[in-house]
Amino acid sequence: MDQQRVSQIALNFIPGIGHMLVKQLVSYCGSAEAVFNTTKGKLLKIPGVGEHTARLISSDKVLKKAEAELTICEKQGVQILLYTDKGFPKRLKQINDAPSLIYVKGHADLNSQKVVSIVGTRKATEYGKRLTQEFIEQLVPHNPLIVSGLAYGIDIAAHKASLKSNLPTIGVMASGIDIIYPAIHRETAYKMLENGALITENPIGSKPDAHRFPARNRIIAGMCDAVIVIEAAKKGGALITANIANSYNKDVFAVPGDLNNEFSEGCNALIKSHQAHLIQSAKDIEYIMNWEASVSNSTPALFDTDSLEGNEKLVVEELLKQKDSILIDNLSWSTQLDPSKLASILLNLEFKGYVTSLPGKRFRLAVKK
Repeated sequence: MDQQRVSQIALNFIPGIGHMLVKQLVSYCGSAEAVFNTTKGKLLKIPGVGEHTARLISSDKVLKKAEAELTICEKQGVQILLYTDKGFPKRLKQINDAPSLIYVKGHADLNSQKVVSIVGTRKATEYGKRLTQEFIEQLVPHNPLIVSGLAYGIDIAAHKASLKSNLPTIGVMASGIDIIYPAIHRETAYKMLENGALITENPIGSKPDAHRFPARNRIIAGMCDAVIVIEAAKKGGALITANIANSYNKDVFAVPGDLNNEFSEGCNALIKSHQAHLIQSAKDIEYIMNWEASVSNSTPALFDTDSLEGNEKLVVEELLKQKDSILIDNLSWSTQLDPSKLASILLNLEFKGYVTSLPGKRFRLAVKK
């Protein structure tokens, strides 16, 4: 068993240690395994580590618990993705309070080119359910990954509509991966595994306690490019997700509703306070997000890189190697160009028609139909 992996999982089993402290410990000590080999005296010098935490780290109980967890996950076909793993959702990794690991069951690409989260009230009206299905059907040409929370109402409507449209969909859970909540959605959840996935940050056997839902909402917000709020009361999980998404600088969309309907109050308030774009159809999303339909059927323009000089040529040649869009940070690393200088180069290339900018500080070569 990979001891480095066991150690990183074990850190999450230490009571009172949050995801940010897990990452801080690994950063200070050099690796997760090194954390458990660090003396108590040195641990106490790390910000956020007190006597109680240092004593728990010095015990081998959490290491044994992590080994048992890995064994159970292997038997159940569950993958544990660490934030240092290549397959960990890149969008989620960018947020400050991202989980240090997630449990994944299914076959979805967590780093799909386009990811949309759809949320709303658990007491959805027929109007809200119909709009959910219509929006998802309109988004089919973009082949997005649809994310929601597997809850009653708009959430489950989004998952079912995705399945109907053959789009991959992910259910973010507030429980352990082995506990489907609510149980009535178990059949839909199993169908989602074929072309999508279930994910959670909670260990095997965790019950869907109330405090886990707001934490779950940050993952729904962090994983996507855009959040769509279909119906929402003036208080509730959907509004929490929208507010979190805004704090992450994600684009938020809300459907305007009947002034006399309590489940329109939240959406109308988001629009009124300029915290969400008003949405009437998927065309509004395409416009705001600068999405080109059927990009998969488009081909990069044939560029004459010989007409470019220096760093501009370097950047275009690097983009030619990419099968998909690339984060500006990753492009900076691969070209060894300073991020601020690279941003200026990309802007010039965009003016010249070589590059297209995408949400989330992603870039790709311009395409032609």
